[in-house]
Amino acid sequence: MNSVSAKAEELWDPYLRGVFEGLPAGALPPPGLYGELDNYYTSYSSFANNGNKIPGTNLNALVEVPILLWVPGIKILGGSYAAGIGQPFDYNSYQPLQRDFGGGGGNFGIYNTILMPGALSWSLPRHLFIRAGLTILLDDATNTMSDLVQGKLTNGGAPSGNGYTTIQPDFGVSWLYDGWNISIGTHYAIPVTSDTAPGYSYRSAPEFSADYTVMKEIGRWGAGLGGEQEIQIGNDTLNGQTKPGTRSINYGIGPIASYEFQNGLKLTALWNHNFAVRNDVAGDFFDLRLTTRF
Repeated sequence: MNSVSAKAEELWDPYLRGVFEGLPAGALPPPGLYGELDNYYTSYSSFANNGNKIPGTNLNALVEVPILLWVPGIKILGGSYAAGIGQPFDYNSYQPLQRDFGGGGGNFGIYNTILMPGALSWSLPRHLFIRAGLTILLDDATNTMSDLVQGKLTNGGAPSGNGYTTIQPDFGVSWLYDGWNISIGTHYAIPVTSDTAPGYSYRSAPEFSADYTVMKEIGRWGAGLGGEQEIQIGNDTLNGQTKPGTRSINYGIGPIASYEFQNGLKLTALWNHNFAVRNDVAGDFFDLRLTTRF
């Protein structure tokens, strides 16, 4: 495996960067069943360890993220309880620096199933809310880097998911007052298995992610600014050996706008541009989010 192929394992971080910008990270909605659909589009290039863009690389991906959130109206330890599930899927095309990765064409597949067995949110004085929860990403994607290594992925593009299970503690804080939403949502993704094939075992390092939101709603309209960061805590390993220069870092920022229809359907649009990147794919991503209560 060359360095380009090995780094491709990190094309899909466990947490989809910035996907929850614009939402109150510390609060839960009133009791009910809620649906969310994120239509997430990326236009990325690969960046090296020195932060420079690698010529000839391009990743375009459309990621659809349907989510169900259930808030049953019960309290545990004084906090409102919720549970959820998501099943992302994606279509992507990837043009790498070296053709042996299998770039070009396009690949469609299911990403790792996302389970949220529990989250608790507490309302504090001075319009503050905090939320703690756990997310589990299952190793059940349609195809992974191990499929590519074994020659099973031949239709071009990058694998649709990660070949490992991840547990992810989540913590969010929000200040919600007079239409303002100032939120920080944090996530710590811990891979608990490796992506494996005969003669190949790739282990991703844990990763810290955060989404930032500053928004103001007036009537049915909302506008503001969002940001994201992702930082790997250490380098990855290949076949038990540390791979120097594989620690991913990226930061992004951009505008958010929203509108809530009379039937309760809310439309949120956001765009982020990455401005500081190392060992990752980055550029611009756009997300068009629909949320509603059933």
